[in-house]
Amino acid sequence: MPDKYYLTTPIYYVNAAPHIGHTYTTIAADLIARYQTMQGREVVLTTGTDEHGQKIERAARAAGKSPREFTDVISAEFSNQWKKLGLRVDRFMRTTDPRHHKKVQELFTKCLENGYIYKGSYTGEYCVSCELYVSDAAAGAPCPDCGRPTETVTEENYFFKLSAFQDKLLALYESQPEFIQPETRRNEVLAFVRQGLGDLSISRTTIQWGIPVPDGGNHVFYVWFDALTTYMSAVEGEDRWPADLHLIGKEIVRFHAIYWPAFLMAAGLPLPKRIFAHGWLLFENDKMSKSRGNIVRATPIHEVMGTDALRYFLLREVVFGQDGTFSYDALVIRYNSDLANGLGNLASRTLSMIHQYRAGVIPAGVVPDAVAEAAAKAIEAVRSAFDRFEFSRGLEALWNLLSVADKFIVEQAPWKLVKSTEPDAQARLDATLYSAAEVVRIAAVLLAPVMPDSAARIWQQLGFTTPLEAERVDRLACGGLPAGQKAGASVAVFPRIEAKPAIDKMRELEETETRRQKALFGKPEVAGPPPAPLADTITIDDFIKVDLRVGQVVSAEAVKGSDKLLHLKVDIGEAAPRTIVAGIATAYKPEQMMGRKVVIVANLAPRKLRGIESQGMIVAASLEGGEPILAGFLEEAPIGARLK
Repeated sequence: MPDKYYLTTPIYYVNAAPHIGHTYTTIAADLIARYQTMQGREVVLTTGTDEHGQKIERAARAAGKSPREFTDVISAEFSNQWKKLGLRVDRFMRTTDPRHHKKVQELFTKCLENGYIYKGSYTGEYCVSCELYVSDAAAGAPCPDCGRPTETVTEENYFFKLSAFQDKLLALYESQPEFIQPETRRNEVLAFVRQGLGDLSISRTTIQWGIPVPDGGNHVFYVWFDALTTYMSAVEGEDRWPADLHLIGKEIVRFHAIYWPAFLMAAGLPLPKRIFAHGWLLFENDKMSKSRGNIVRATPIHEVMGTDALRYFLLREVVFGQDGTFSYDALVIRYNSDLANGLGNLASRTLSMIHQYRAGVIPAGVVPDAVAEAAAKAIEAVRSAFDRFEFSRGLEALWNLLSVADKFIVEQAPWKLVKSTEPDAQARLDATLYSAAEVVRIAAVLLAPVMPDSAARIWQQLGFTTPLEAERVDRLACGGLPAGQKAGASVAVFPRIEAKPAIDKMRELEETETRRQKALFGKPEVAGPPPAPLADTITIDDFIKVDLRVGQVVSAEAVKGSDKLLHLKVDIGEAAPRTIVAGIATAYKPEQMMGRKVVIVANLAPRKLRGIESQGMIVAASLEGGEPILAGFLEEAPIGARLK
């Protein structure tokens, strides 16, 4: 009976449609699932959508829909996106699924029975307008979202005794160093837990859109106790738990590496075996995309260059676990250099010569020691790298083998051997053609998890009729190409792409997709509330007291423990960038803020939010209940310029 392997992506939050960041994670999970399958394992990959909470209520209201209508539409966007891109999804679980509700309530009951849940009260500053608590705010402090004064409110909650698990978690991390990877993320989690853990509120009474707490009256589960349980509810009754791998973005490592194992320990359930937190996919500044916040989606790339081109770029260009940068220019350059001129050229010239010199039949030949050794080394290097999730390094090792094959062909010059009358010329020609084709075969097998469609086309051109995904990468060795096999037609798998027309087309399709999504999810013009009434009249003397400056964001990251705050560094022309905490995370991802020009109130008295001193406020607009929209400029504005 084959080994089982169970892995998961994050359960994606549905306050917005999928973008290339979601795609990056899911492509990596798809690769791992395919790679494990090609080692003989019985693999299940779970993904899904996280659909509860106050932000969803607000986003739905802004779109003029009920929460259920809103989540139905966006969840379908995620599901359809993965189908369109050909990504492997074995289980797609929505947190609105009744099966999931049952599992969350079961987990809660076990934790309660074991003494790790109690009822208490939570006191904090509450924004009546936004209907949410403002973290770490002083009494009466303005809400970061709307600027209105907050009120001190005490709410009854259920609490999880996270404080009881500090030592247990530290013991877990020490005894299982591979539990959290990469090492940088593990060190971050260790440092956080060593500072001490407080108990965690896991319910709310101010939210209606959520899973009811058993016998909890008007309590519904809050955020992570709900969402994390999806990893179990998706495979309930299948004997799949615990998961072999949770693949996540680095911004949610704390919830997966601290909260989740603590919940499971409290319930007496097995823990996942490994949590791997990859870096962010950042975006280079692009003048044509500034008005769209530099959002990039996978569909336009898929339609112009194919999904395999995107898969290869993300997995080769970005060191998995670290932050990486995406740009259309880099995508096309990498495609042409590695795929069109590299693998594609080797496969095309090899098969063309087999058709031309040997009537399309794979000749019998002996692979020279130098090529055989390079092939064996590459197979071992790729497998070892993929086992460690070092995809970029593995692909680099494979391309080194392709270079060896190219050099070997040039040295042997088969176009000369075919005409030669030397006694061993035809044997050398057979060996050259066979060796080159064998390298192409090895590349196809190793690339099947990375570029499944393209690798399968190369596989068919080599004359194979069996499915490529049935091959075993753990049994791959040089010399496995059957001599005498009839090759298929040689057709360019990676035709060269002209950069400007391709990039222009992708940008055009991106704009079309933006309009489609705005129509699908956007707030109807007639459904929204009216603008807030004008404030009291002020004099020019009042106005000039407010120092508004042009700034450029030089760094951005999520604030730990908050789902709506971003920690920004903003350059306004001073000796050092300013630290600003902004309540815009519901509308803007950290990567969207990089390099963006913003307007800040530069002479606002500093105040602390989540322990971070904010040295100003970013100017944004919103209607009642709507998402913030940052103030910006149609023309280039110099950093530090004062608004008058």
